[in-house]
Amino acid sequence: MISVSNLSKSFDDFRAVKDISFSVEAGEVLGFLGPNGAGKSTTMKMLTGFLSPTSGKVSVLGHDMSLDAISAQEHIGYLPEGAPSYGDMTVKASLVFIGEARGIKGKELAERIASVVERVALGSVLSKRIENLSKGFRRRLGLAQALLHDPKILILDEPTDGLDPNQKHQVRELIRNLSEDKIVIVSTHILEEVSAVCTRAMILANGEILFDGTPSNLASKSGFHNAVTVRVTNLQPALISALEALRNVERVQQGELDQLVIFPIDGQSILADINQVLHAQGCQVEELHVEVGRLDDVFRKLTMSATEGESA
Repeated sequence: MISVSNLSKSFDDFRAVKDISFSVEAGEVLGFLGPNGAGKSTTMKMLTGFLSPTSGKVSVLGHDMSLDAISAQEHIGYLPEGAPSYGDMTVKASLVFIGEARGIKGKELAERIASVVERVALGSVLSKRIENLSKGFRRRLGLAQALLHDPKILILDEPTDGLDPNQKHQVRELIRNLSEDKIVIVSTHILEEVSAVCTRAMILANGEILFDGTPSNLASKSGFHNAVTVRVTNLQPALISALEALRNVERVQQGELDQLVIFPIDGQSILADINQVLHAQGCQVEELHVEVGRLDDVFRKLTMSATEGESA
């Protein structure tokens, strides 16, 4: 449904996006990750036709964005970062305005407004002026505007920015439910959001794609992948020595409260071997769990390496 080929964008001598290519299909929730200045927002603006690329092509449902932007944009709902709005309008008037601009009128418009208001919980502020809304309600209004015409593609830049934990959970549930028959692209710096809602993760840094795969693929690249955390009553040095002697263990790290983190070599599964040692030592286990992997660990390694390489 979306095809991006050799996309680049330069601002004078600065190359914000550098020759990236990818495609996205219906049912996918793609998370764009990257540090500030990675090129995420610039890429999303080109996907929506808000910015023209310096080179390359964006195709949306078969429509070339550079040749027929209006036909492509009919199918896109876009929530930009810091979504602009008319502060003197009420929430309801704003939704009516956006709906009519999309060509929706009468009974259909009323039904669409009622639906999105319920979905993003705006009912309590329908009569309030936008300038008097909190940051969280403004963000939810922007999301409602993006959903109003029931688009096949949703492009959301930091959709949970400014929301409290309950509101974040609500928006994430909404994204999961919407993704059954739509494409959803989410730009975020919140790593937990990728685990919570995304079926695919893409990391950008310095305008280039460093990773493109599932969140579980990404987690497996972490140094903590398959690491085992264990805490026992009355920890003895003999246990640490026995764990360090295991063939597939790289190192054992001791933390607070007699907690140990046992790191495997090359992410191998070591739980069974550790259980044998704990049983042989007669340990009373207080805590034991296996790490899937830490996204912040992988993110830091990938983006810092890319930044260091760019500086060099």
